[in-house]
Amino acid sequence: MRVSHYFEGEGVVTGGFAQSVNNQRAILDDHGIDYTTEPSLDVDLLHLNNAGPRSIYYAKRARRRGIPVLFHTHNTAADFRDSFVFSNALARPLGPYLAYAYDQADHLICPSEHNQEVIASYTDTPSTVISNGFDHERFAGWDDPDLREEYLDRYDLEPPVVFMFGHVIKRKGLRTFVETAQELPEYDFAWFGYLNPTGGRLDRFLQPRETRKLVEYSPENCTFTGYIEDPRGAPAAGDVFFWPSRNENEGMALLEAMHCGKPPVIRDIPTYEWLADGEDCRKCETTAAFAETIARLCEDADERDRVGDNAAETTEQFTLDAVGEKLITLYDEVVSGPTNERTPTK
Repeated sequence: MRVSHYFEGEGVVTGGFAQSVNNQRAILDDHGIDYTTEPSLDVDLLHLNNAGPRSIYYAKRARRRGIPVLFHTHNTAADFRDSFVFSNALARPLGPYLAYAYDQADHLICPSEHNQEVIASYTDTPSTVISNGFDHERFAGWDDPDLREEYLDRYDLEPPVVFMFGHVIKRKGLRTFVETAQELPEYDFAWFGYLNPTGGRLDRFLQPRETRKLVEYSPENCTFTGYIEDPRGAPAAGDVFFWPSRNENEGMALLEAMHCGKPPVIRDIPTYEWLADGEDCRKCETTAAFAETIARLCEDADERDRVGDNAAETTEQFTLDAVGEKLITLYDEVVSGPTNERTPTK
């Protein structure tokens, strides 16, 4: 089997989106799948990871030639909101655009059941839920005491540290993060990640004014580190993972933090119905509830360990080994089965 594994925007799009693509390619390497990262039609399967115009163009050409097309549904209109300047205005036409894009595929890969439900409102293209997974090797050695000391000292943090890992955007729960830090001045809060949604590759003006103000006027116990070169630095320094995101297709940073045994405090949203409140996470909805829950975890090391150990165990189903088997099985099914039963409706 030869696959065109194309990521439109490669080298520009960063974060969990790009890491998901890296995870997929690691799976292909492990399974000995021959692939190119170019949008080639000299292949048995076209696998697309971004619904850009070039991807749609090649999806149409591939289907005309009888080459099956897989689309990863990383993008939804809801997930696009509250990210950067004009994102909310663009989210309205994005829905119909994505519906058209995903309708060009023979099959869709959805990273979660919630994402699958959203995508089903866009198109009747068949879909399969396969997690983005996480690469545990990226975090090997996160528990090195010297690494912990390095990152605590670098950002002047005093344990127990409440931390977040990801792009600093409103949708990720930025206001809740800052307001919760205000409620708990006795604890240090650290947000590890880019200070704009493009990973620093475009100018500052892409940050909405509200985002800039929340960061600029955050309390003294709230630190925004910006990009860190070693992703292990976040779980090394952090003790309680605070993930107040309002909308997620899955949330790779959450999986990574859980893998490192960090107890997650998350917003109670449909994406995380597979997590059990009080067992492998704590779920909240209001700032007051977040503050109360985080304070209890900070004060009780045994409870942090219990929830964190359960969280780490839960992530075993999301390793690249587990996810990889599902991805390769789907590849085989799509390539060997009828590829042109569906006709694009738009």
